[in-house]
Amino acid sequence: MALYEHLLIARQDISAQAVDALATHLKTIVEGEGGKVEKQEYWGLRGLAYRIKKNRKGHYVLLNINAPAKAVIELERQLKINEDVLRFLTVKVEAFEVSSNKARRDDRADKPEAENTEELV
Repeated sequence: MALYEHLLIARQDISAQAVDALATHLKTIVEGEGGKVEKQEYWGLRGLAYRIKKNRKGHYVLLNINAPAKAVIELERQLKINEDVLRFLTVKVEAFEVSSNKARRDDRADKPEAENTEELV
């Protein structure tokens, strides 16, 4: 089976619980096709770079999927039908990142700068 990172942007006017229910539904689709969702991350409501279907914000969800290609095809087919989904992107990867969480990336980026500032003083 192949590894995929799947990013989903849902409409801003649905609740976080509805987004979680949508992600759970996607998980059942993948598992029904013989795959497995390794990790599910809710990134929250974020601003979009440009309007998509009259929305300025969207709920972001990341899924790390270990599944055959037919599971991803079915997943994308279901997402095309769903009106709550603004955009989605599925990328095949060699290995999953340790953490895709933005807060953790920001923490790692701040630490080297702080060390460099201390050396300069």
